Amino acid sequence: MKKDCIANLMEHQELLLKLSDKQYQHQSELLSGASIGQHLRHVVEFYDCLLNGLSQQKINYEKRARSLELENNRNTAISKISSIIDQLLSLELSSRLYLEIEDSIIDTSVQRELYYNLEHSIHHQALIKVGLKEQNIGNMVNADFGVAPSTLKYRKQCVG
Repeated sequence: MKKDCIANLMEHQELLLKLSDKQYQHQSELLSGASIGQHLRHVVEFYDCLLNGLSQQKINYEKRARSLELENNRNTAISKISSIIDQLLSLELSSRLYLEIEDSIIDTSVQRELYYNLEHSIHHQALIKVGLKEQNIGNMVNADFGVAPSTLKYRKQCVG
């Protein structure tokens, strides 16, 4: 799971290296005024919630930082993703965690939350792709960007 998360985060980084700040900050009509930067920030902050919660064995995705610097500055995002990748490399997968949601506490694990973060990230990649296409720069990512691995596998089986 770590490997898949890291590969996915690296896809985000590769895109960020291609985008201009203006493209990163562009408020998309098709995305209700959200920018690529806002979607990327959202993904990064979910990983941050997970990693920061490990020491207390408790995570709460609702208590995100919502950093304007992260959503407006590509270099900040690139650096933050590198930091997350470094942390993922040494992450212990067998740890138990508790997920706080409003008034509930749910027993979970690092692996389960990594899977959630990966699926969450892929979902936002699909939205980012819409934002790229709106700006006529959809060619900056490959056709698999924002498509779930299970969907790719299914498509491959259907082709033969």
